[in-house]
Amino acid sequence: MQHLLSVVILVGCLFLVHRTHAGKDKEPGLSVDQEKRTVTIPAKIAPRKLEYLKGEVYPIEVIGCWPHPRGKKAHETVVTFEVSPQEIHKAVASLGLKPGKPVMGEGPKPPEGPEVAVYLLVPQPDGSQKKLGMDKVLVDSRTGAAFPKSVKFRFTGSAMTQPNPEKEEKVYGADLSGTLAVIFPVTDQTVFQTNLTMKEEKYMKLETNTKTLPPEGTAVKLVIEVPR
Repeated sequence: MQHLLSVVILVGCLFLVHRTHAGKDKEPGLSVDQEKRTVTIPAKIAPRKLEYLKGEVYPIEVIGCWPHPRGKKAHETVVTFEVSPQEIHKAVASLGLKPGKPVMGEGPKPPEGPEVAVYLLVPQPDGSQKKLGMDKVLVDSRTGAAFPKSVKFRFTGSAMTQPNPEKEEKVYGADLSGTLAVIFPVTDQTVFQTNLTMKEEKYMKLETNTKTLPPEGTAVKLVIEVPR
């Protein structure tokens, strides 16, 4: 009888361990679909007003970053996420792309790198997901014009950054800022940049399109798709 009880306890423990590991495997995180050539990141629609800014709202210049206070661009982003930007870099590279070169500020050349598509998957009442490109996500706050479809996102990879000037060690810069994709080259600590330069920034004051996007805090998916 005692032997049987020991066996039952052992089986129970193994079952609990299995459930624990299975739960960890199912935790929300980065996913890569080799067939569809996509990298999918769980995200949330970002708040446009942050308390520490006392009501001031900045134009959108970032597609995705970490939430405040870790995210350096959380006051001007469409969505927030929790995944490491460097892990997203590795995921995109696993689909066969090689990063180009990011730029920062005014420069003679735009960012370099292979083109990727960036879009959101937004949950619908019937359980489906609606695909929204950035032309449906962003509008010019002054004119109401949609974000141009002609704007291309490029896999630049991040600049390496030396966080401690007294040490030679450098780290993946986007993992310091928490920034994934910028519209204008306001930082090179990011994984993706567009073909826009700082010259276009003064002509485009972007805001989220509340007619197409769900409320702030809604869980969505940010997708990076690699063209075939």
